[in-house]
Order: sequence, then C-alpha cells, then structure tokens
Amino acid sequence: MRKIVLGLSVLALTLGSCGTKQKIADLEAKNKEVQDLLNTCTIKLNSSEAERKALLGQVDHLKKNTSDLINNVGNLTMLSSKGADNLEKSLESLKEKDLKISRLQDAISKKDSVTLALVKSVKKEVGFDDPDIEVNVEKGVVFISIADKLLFKTASYQVNDKAKAVLAKVAKIAKSKPDFELMVEGHTDNVPIKSTMFEDNWDLSVKRATSIVRVLQNELGLDPKQLVAAGRGEYQPLVENDSADNKSRNRRTRIILMPKIDQFYDMIEKEMKEMKK
Repeated sequence: MRKIVLGLSVLALTLGSCGTKQKIADLEAKNKEVQDLLNTCTIKLNSSEAERKALLGQVDHLKKNTSDLINNVGNLTMLSSKGADNLEKSLESLKEKDLKISRLQDAISKKDSVTLALVKSVKKEVGFDDPDIEVNVEKGVVFISIADKLLFKTASYQVNDKAKAVLAKVAKIAKSKPDFELMVEGHTDNVPIKSTMFEDNWDLSVKRATSIVRVLQNELGLDPKQLVAAGRGEYQPLVENDSADNKSRNRRTRIILMPKIDQFYDMIEKEMKEMKK
C-alpha cells in the first residue's frame, strides 16, 4: 500500500513539473511577442518624432519665406515708385549709349573696310611672283616679307637695284593710302655678325630697315611721316635656325602696311569718352 501511495506521489510531481514548464514556455513566447511589439512601437515613435521635427522645420521655413515675401512686396512697391520716376530717363540714356556704340562700330567698320581695300590693292598692284617675296594678310593687316638675299648682299645694308623695283610697287600703294603707315622691320638669323660695321644682329637689322626707309623716302618719294623703321634682330624667327635653308628664311625684311594707329585710337578714344558722359 505504501508503495502504491509513493508511486502516485511521484507521478503527481512529474505531471505538475511538466505543466509548469509548459506555462513558462508560453510566458516566454508571450514575452517575446510583447517585446517585438514594443520594439516596433519604439521604431514608429522615433520615426514619427523625426517627421514631426522635419514638419516643424518646414513650418518655420514657410513662416520666414512668408515674412520675406511681405518685406519684398513692400520693397518692390517702393522700387516701383522710384523706378517709374526714373524709367523715362533710363530709357533715354540707353538710347544715347546705343547711338554711341553704333558710332563706335561704324568707326571700326570703316577702318576694316579701308584695310580690306588696301589688301585688294596690294594683291592687284604687287602681284609678286617670286619665291623670295611673300604677301600675307592677318587680321586685316598686310605683311610683305622679302628675303634679304633679294635686298642686300651678305653682311651689308646697301639696297640692291633689283629690290628697288619691288619697293617702288609698295611705295605706289602707300602713296594712294596717305592714312596708312609702312613699318619696315629688319630680321636676322642667330649667327653672330662678324664685322667692324655692326656691333651685333640688332645693329644689322636696324640699319637694313633704315636703308629701305631711306630708299622709300629719298628715291621713291614717300612721305616720311608714313614710315617707321624697326629692327627685330634674331628674336622673331619664322623657323628654327637649325639648317642653312631655315637661316636663309629668317634673314628677311618685313614691310607692314597698316592704318595710322594714333589716328585710329584717337577716334576710338573720343567715342569712348562720349559714351561715359
């Protein structure tokens, strides 16, 4: 009998323990579910708080914009009132400036048209058919480049008679354009000059330029006020001085036909001063 009672007691305890474990498991599951729900709510709460702050920021921004717009409306009202008073004067001033700009453009166009006519005259009159003479036009300015072997003897600045025929054609064009200048530029190669007549290539290039200027003035009757003599020495070569042919190309005299710069800029300066009034 005692054994039966003991067995029933053990069975009751076992059954009771199994029930408790099940309840604990159920509670843990329920606790996890509640915790997950709490986490979800926390996330949503944080998100809502961020949205609330963003909306508050937008509200503040809209308030500021509204205030600025109100102020701008007031300012625009004042400006419109002043602008209405000055509008007629401003339009009149713009018309005057447009007129001055138009006159300035006309002056430039006149200079360009005169230069274009000169280009045509050079091509028609000169008609050079000689490999030692090149005629180029750059930005409306005429450049006539003549090889020094056509103009001078080696290490000399005396102009050849053959060259004078070429210079006579240039002088004829210059005489027909009294408002133009002729700049004569002497150029050398980079070989140092060895002569008691010249100190260096600067000296040689300048003396060759002045020799041509004297021929244009004294023998061909060109107005000396149109003439400019300049020496460039060896410092503006056409090509590298790395061969005999290239050195020969660099030894040249260049005649530049161009409008009288002082007269042109005086005209431009006058127009610019008028525009500032």
